[in-house]
Amino acid sequence: MAWPEAARSFVGTLLRDFPRPLGPDDAPPWSPAPGRLGSLSQAEAPAELAELARTFLGSRNAPPLLAASLIHAAIHDILQTDLNEFKKQNVEGEEAGDHETEPLLDGGPLQRCFFNKLWDVCCKWQKQPPPPPKPLHRYLQVSIHATRNTRRKMEDRHVSLPEFNQLFGLTDDVDRAYFAVFDGHGGIDAANYAAAHLHVNVAHHKDLLKNPVEALRESFQKTDEMFLAKARREKLRNGSTGVAALIVGNKLHIAWLGDSQVMLVQQGKAITLMEPHKPEREDERQRIEALGGCLIYMDCWRVNGTLAVSRAIGDPLQKPYISGCADSASFELTGADDYVLLACDGFFDTIQPFEVVDHVLEHLMQNKGDGLKTAERLVAAAKESGSSDNITVLVVFLREPKDIMSDCLRDPRSCSADDCTGNQLLNFFSSEKNH
Repeated sequence: MAWPEAARSFVGTLLRDFPRPLGPDDAPPWSPAPGRLGSLSQAEAPAELAELARTFLGSRNAPPLLAASLIHAAIHDILQTDLNEFKKQNVEGEEAGDHETEPLLDGGPLQRCFFNKLWDVCCKWQKQPPPPPKPLHRYLQVSIHATRNTRRKMEDRHVSLPEFNQLFGLTDDVDRAYFAVFDGHGGIDAANYAAAHLHVNVAHHKDLLKNPVEALRESFQKTDEMFLAKARREKLRNGSTGVAALIVGNKLHIAWLGDSQVMLVQQGKAITLMEPHKPEREDERQRIEALGGCLIYMDCWRVNGTLAVSRAIGDPLQKPYISGCADSASFELTGADDYVLLACDGFFDTIQPFEVVDHVLEHLMQNKGDGLKTAERLVAAAKESGSSDNITVLVVFLREPKDIMSDCLRDPRSCSADDCTGNQLLNFFSSEKNH
């Protein structure tokens, strides 16, 4: 279906289901996590509202480009509103937090206002759809699968945004796509927060256009600082590791905190792009001990006897030993790249990078080159190998899975696990790494 017809069809259906804007006593049609939008700062509002709308529109099967364009328009409109009218009255210091300097907004009325802005945009677009968004020049196919596994709670979150440009109104001719995996510990708040805010902080970073990898790296620290402010006012103690990939033109930019990882497969070879933040890393051990912390071995090395990672978003009781400063790196995409894979430690603790290549190829051969359920196959492999943790796998194919399979079948040596050792598992030689 062409863009104007698709836009009119979707917004027409939405307006039939919601024939009028919300009144002051009406509940918004989405269900945020309990307490998530009770109080929030003005700086947090755009990301939190956009996340609600992304979930809501996704549940109604909105085409992703259309959903991103709708959200961008509605966020633009609500930011023209004086948000001071949503200020919470008589906020005591206990709720605001000792370090809170920005007044808090009442999430209930703000959500209703935002839904009405979205409703207004739908009314306008039903009459006159906007010009079609620019599609990506680069081929991307995304496969995602996540499971709670044997754990009591699911504390992983992931984000897939091939429509990054549309969500943030970037109209230049440069492809951008964003992907991330977050692995929470001690609760889900930090992972939820990072999944809603990190990409927004990247998009609003002053250096996004001229230095995207620095924008990505610094946005991790900003997200950490924002969550710590929320943690102070809401007495939260949990944290989250995270890894993010930002594709800009022919460059792959990555940044990470903790032991969630990203890897690249190029012409059937597994390329390790990063080194996770583990306490036993010599540089991490020295940093922690210089701050007065210690490492204690309790089934694995732990910072001050608690966490098995040395960097993360959140964990306010373990700052500064648990650092919020991310590492980052950039890589040239040559056209011979097969796919990028992001996953949490529940995957990488049981599956080695070279094994990924074998599992993906086997899956493609069994499914005639269909890559859509590749992540599901990889999650199953991790479970079969003994993982009991939450598992999230996000695979971004950079060329047709059928072509990847055909190339490996033509030259089986190019996909041999024996070749995926030694130098191939060192940091990619063309990287630019920032510590």
